[in-house]
Amino acid sequence: MAVKDLFVTRSIADLVKDTATEGEQLKKSIGPVALTALGVGAIIGTGIFVVIGQGAGLAGPGVIVAFVLAGVTCAFSALSYAELSAAVPVSGSAYTFSYATLGELVAFIIGWDLILEYGVSVAAVAVGWGGNINEFLKSAFDFSLPTAISQSPSDGGVFNIPAVVVVLGITLLLTIGTRESTRINAVMVGVKIVILLFFIVVAITAFDPTHFTPFAPKGVPGIAAAASTIFFAYIGFDAVTTASEETKKPARDLPIAIIGSLLISTVLYILVSFTAVGIASTKSLAASDAPLSTALRTGAGIPWAGAVLSLGALIAITSVVLVIMYGQTRIFFAMCRDGLLPRRLASVSPRFGTPAKITVGFGILIAILAALVPLSVIVELTNIGTLFAFILVNIGVIVLRRTRPDLERPFKVPFVPVFPAIGIILCGYLIVQLPIETKLRFVVWLAIGLIIYFTYSRTHSRVRTGEKTDLPAVEGA
Repeated sequence: MAVKDLFVTRSIADLVKDTATEGEQLKKSIGPVALTALGVGAIIGTGIFVVIGQGAGLAGPGVIVAFVLAGVTCAFSALSYAELSAAVPVSGSAYTFSYATLGELVAFIIGWDLILEYGVSVAAVAVGWGGNINEFLKSAFDFSLPTAISQSPSDGGVFNIPAVVVVLGITLLLTIGTRESTRINAVMVGVKIVILLFFIVVAITAFDPTHFTPFAPKGVPGIAAAASTIFFAYIGFDAVTTASEETKKPARDLPIAIIGSLLISTVLYILVSFTAVGIASTKSLAASDAPLSTALRTGAGIPWAGAVLSLGALIAITSVVLVIMYGQTRIFFAMCRDGLLPRRLASVSPRFGTPAKITVGFGILIAILAALVPLSVIVELTNIGTLFAFILVNIGVIVLRRTRPDLERPFKVPFVPVFPAIGIILCGYLIVQLPIETKLRFVVWLAIGLIIYFTYSRTHSRVRTGEKTDLPAVEGA
């Protein structure tokens, strides 16, 4: 086997043609507003309602700067995602982009990485949902679920039932249909934005400037560490690209939705983190599973407002579970359709028009993960997977500009290769800040993926077998 065979690419025309394969064709049902709502729905959730507490514990009031740093890091990568998604409107996100630019081995690695990223992300968000339901019950009814059924074993419980319930509920919704899911998501996105604006307005009435001193108790290292954790709050805009095949006008709508959803979310994050620090100490924020609700209930002394915010957080986090899980199933679907994973799983339900088998399978696996694993471990593992994906997407833009200068690009990243290079450097910097244990877990996951690639995927790949594709089989497979 020649080394070059590992980096064989698929033509963009061939990838697009595959989207019309009978029995594997997703329904086009998403417009620009719903697509942007999909992005906002994926981004705003556990990150701002829960992980802000972890960031505050690391950076103090400097958590505000950490949100800016994480947002800027995402901005450069978002531009690259916008260019590639408009040029390659195929389900699969960074996996598909890599297949068209960097080759099959890299595509498999990034697809395997994204399966981990999205799966543990959904689990993390579901765990955050469980924490907020307890905060809501405490604020509204002075009642909390027993620890045994609301926490993971490492946090003193047996299993997290609320996390399981929300995952299985979303699994059912996604199985029924994409249009129904996006409509419900759009409503939930509207509610979460109203709730965050409500928090900002109420917090201003009890604002205390003394909470900002000292601003950065752990200096730049503390802010950088917080940014690497808070980065979780921005994960989601890339999920927009997984809806490429189901978007009515992808060339126009995808760039708008990616950049628009990131911009809306960044502005809200900065305002919320600023006002949160203004009404509560960063120590109290760090000690809570629902820091924003706690800030209103204790810092501002407005219990009823805390109850309202907790309810809003539940709705917000539910929409994140929906969108991220939607993205994961589409990436796995694309890999199965390409033959890198079992092809028989790449089937679309004739009744619902969704990849029902994949959706139900992942729903069960993620529910088990959410029931048993603590939030902090899941968040860090999600972050390193996402940052790695962003690096490869930025590289993909640079490579495709050189190898396919003639390719039609409805949207172009300005100042290539400078902007993608900045995105690569910033993502690499945040990866360095993550704990060594997280990096080791990530390496183990990739090692498992490589074993699967060399023992199964390489010989079953449609690029090599020529199955239902215009490409000849690759020699030496």
